[in-house]
Amino acid sequence: MDVHDPRPPEDSGLVVRDLAVNYGPVLALRGVSLNVPRGSIVTVLGGNGAGKSTLLRAVSGTLRFQRGGITAGEISFDRVRLSGAAASAVVAGGVVQVPEGRRVFARMTVEENLRAGALGARDRRSAAEARQDVLTLFPVLAERAGQRAGLLSGGEQQMLAIGRALMARPRMLLLDEPTLGLAPMMAARIADTVREINARGTTVLLVEQNAAMALSLASYAYVLEVGEVVLSGPAAELAESDEVRRRYLGIEARSEDDRDDRDAPLAAASAGRPVLTRWSA
Repeated sequence: MDVHDPRPPEDSGLVVRDLAVNYGPVLALRGVSLNVPRGSIVTVLGGNGAGKSTLLRAVSGTLRFQRGGITAGEISFDRVRLSGAAASAVVAGGVVQVPEGRRVFARMTVEENLRAGALGARDRRSAAEARQDVLTLFPVLAERAGQRAGLLSGGEQQMLAIGRALMARPRMLLLDEPTLGLAPMMAARIADTVREINARGTTVLLVEQNAAMALSLASYAYVLEVGEVVLSGPAAELAESDEVRRRYLGIEARSEDDRDDRDAPLAAASAGRPVLTRWSA
């Protein structure tokens, strides 16, 4: 499979084409293209410094807060151009980011954090409906409504960060490392929550270093290295790629004999499936 996205451009959903981003003289992204069709979960994998968070900032319009900027390419969501738009305009357009590190308002209560997420709501009824949806998704937030956010556990803070984003009733959610620093059990709960959010109709672009979890959630995946897309394909196929397994799943490549013995039924069942292109080590 080609390292560039082979799928045709989508009229709906997120479309990124030939994106380049600089932080001053430093080139952080170069020629990045990806599609996130409406209603899907797409994940972006890569090591530290690969450009994953920069990609989300470019989409959400928050690059300028880190003194970065788009120098080439285009971003659109549901046919509306986002390239160069202010962060507030991106949120108004239905795209909301949950940043890495949770970043809740620690001195404000849980309830106040949720209200902050609804500042752009059309009316009180819409805000009330969003709040009810969030509390149904995260019942613990109802129990902690009057508690300062800084006193919540790490997992509860992540729930609050996601819930605050959902208060804006997004059509697309950008998630940056939602399981970072969480215990395995809590990480699994967050993964289940992402599935539920998507099942309710919200499109998700997921940046996540827990590659196994990310690939289990997503239908399609991209791999970034040093600011470029080096591999892309259906998530299930990337999960079977020896290079992805070695670099991101911590699994050594299987021998040819093992592959022949264990994968013969799968290979026969999937005859004609495109072969993933590997990149040089």
